[in-house]
Amino acid sequence: MADTPATLVGGAVSGASTPDSTHGHGLHRPHLHHTGRRLRHFLHPDGRKIHIAGSPDEAEHLRTKLSTIEKEGEFDLVIHGSPEHIDALRHTHTFHEERHKKLKEEHGDIMEEFERVIRELDALSEELHFVSEHAVQLDANFSKYGYSAHLRTKDSPDEERRGSSDAGSLFSKEEWAASRKLGETMRLYQKPIVRQYFHKGLLWRAREAQEIASYELFIDLFYVGIIAITGDSAAEHPNGESLLRFAITFIMSWKFWSDIAALVGSFDSDDILRRFSILFVLACLLGFTTNMASAFEETYTPLVAFYLAARLFMAVAMFWYAWLIPMVRNVMIGNGILSLVPAVLWIGSVHVEEPGRQALIWPALFLDIFGQSILIIMQRAPPFMPESFQAWSKKKFEFVPGVNIEHRIERTSAFVTLVFGSSVLGILYQSAAHQPANAFYGKAVLGLIQAFTFNWIYFEIDSFNLHTHAIRRHVFSAMTWMSIHLPFIMSFVLSASALAVLVRAHDCPDTPYEELYETFIPRSEEHITEGLQWFYCVGMALALICMAVISVTHDHKKIPNLRLGKNKRLAFRFLVAIAILLLPLAHMNSLKLISTTTGLLLAVLFFDLYGMSCTGDNILWNRHCKRDKAHYSAKCSVKRKDLEASVKNGEILNVEEIARKEGGEKGGVALV
Repeated sequence: MADTPATLVGGAVSGASTPDSTHGHGLHRPHLHHTGRRLRHFLHPDGRKIHIAGSPDEAEHLRTKLSTIEKEGEFDLVIHGSPEHIDALRHTHTFHEERHKKLKEEHGDIMEEFERVIRELDALSEELHFVSEHAVQLDANFSKYGYSAHLRTKDSPDEERRGSSDAGSLFSKEEWAASRKLGETMRLYQKPIVRQYFHKGLLWRAREAQEIASYELFIDLFYVGIIAITGDSAAEHPNGESLLRFAITFIMSWKFWSDIAALVGSFDSDDILRRFSILFVLACLLGFTTNMASAFEETYTPLVAFYLAARLFMAVAMFWYAWLIPMVRNVMIGNGILSLVPAVLWIGSVHVEEPGRQALIWPALFLDIFGQSILIIMQRAPPFMPESFQAWSKKKFEFVPGVNIEHRIERTSAFVTLVFGSSVLGILYQSAAHQPANAFYGKAVLGLIQAFTFNWIYFEIDSFNLHTHAIRRHVFSAMTWMSIHLPFIMSFVLSASALAVLVRAHDCPDTPYEELYETFIPRSEEHITEGLQWFYCVGMALALICMAVISVTHDHKKIPNLRLGKNKRLAFRFLVAIAILLLPLAHMNSLKLISTTTGLLLAVLFFDLYGMSCTGDNILWNRHCKRDKAHYSAKCSVKRKDLEASVKNGEILNVEEIARKEGGEKGGVALV
């Protein structure tokens, strides 16, 4: 048989895995059972080609297409799982079984030798598939996050014990029956395993999907409540000093969350000890939170003490992992040391008074947040560094723990959703009026629209039609995507906290504050300060800009005939952000300010929705929409002429060579 032609997968080129793609042997046998895809067509014994459709709609589309390229009677079309499909399969299977039996009777010795060779080839082909440039399982989510030529799939320890030959197969009946009788117990301690790691430019990841654990959602919910407290404290006294304290405490609390997320996402150790470790860090976070209100007057020492307890505990955990897992020992030691250096600055800040204390706090925060980036730069060994350092770096950091893209994105998305949802809690109030439709209610509804609009833009516009996610696109885009979420969430929390005060303010007409519920009357402001307006507008503007930067880090599909490209839509978003940023200069009351910002946010939303539609499509309903004929283009470092020639000749394109042409290493970024 001829080689399977090369195809484009997620914008990059791949082909069927065959031995001659790596060794040049004259073997040309496609192994369909390794592809993970169902059979699309087969040849019936009577000579007809049986095409298989997944649904009646697909069958109708295929029938129209096949009628133009094949003669009537030379093909048949069945729906997957239908009686016709099953009968055709059984008839063809019986036919080939009889042929096999007849050939074995006529040429017994030759057939046995031939079958033995086939089994050997199957085993060798599967092993070559595992170690070649095509050895990536379907759970790599290429269709969702983009293709990466630097991605590989490694077996779990259980699969390695069973052997690589049956690692990709399904359970046998005996294994299934045995597994039903066995239960699992959670051990007190289980040796940690690296979920995924970089090795010589390739990211080796676990075969199975990494789901978000229940305690991770518990951590997110707990942390969202804490950052809401920090925002409310800043909104009570909107001045420069409150903003400074808010930034410091927010970044420190963010480090709690990111440390836990990195540790859980990079190492698999599902035991009781891990739960208690996380509980200890959460207890430190709780102690940290209880000392935030008067941290810069009386409780700064307890605040730093709880923070350092968690940070030093994480440093000890890294050294512990370094001792247990020699493969990533150097990286873990480096991360542990980078956790200890800022601890010295934090301890020194306890013994220094303001304003000199700030000279120690901000370098410590910088090292806490960006210290891992320094280590990543050392691991990557940029070309401008001496060759001796590059050789030393490649030797010492040969194996580097990496980020699981699915887990990190799902975890971040869940956290951002909780942040958006918690902002709605701040605008809730209780009314004692018989006629509740007043300006208080109007401002609350506008605040709800704002939160919903942010959620819409973040999840369903900026994350829609992705060709390659930022984490998988390039190391720089991955680091930017991870880092930009800190100012994004911090700005949004500050704006949402200020919005809660604006909603309760009675500085505009139709705000009968005496008709509020008695506990809300003291919390209603008669005048909104200029600082509160700046908190609200600057926070919202920066959140919009950060979302634009997040969108830039992704590589989106280039759909033909779009009304507006991504750059034009993001340019409009930047202009709207500047307009919101300057709104405090207009000195509007709370109702006008909230109404104006809501209108500007909706303008961004509608502009994006309009720009993402195609010319010729009806944006009101799908009467003239031709989505079934839609296609997109993406950059690929292969000339069209070379690609067409390879398809015609049945050649296999080496994806690693293509990746080297594209420049930079894809597949994520190290993070522990």
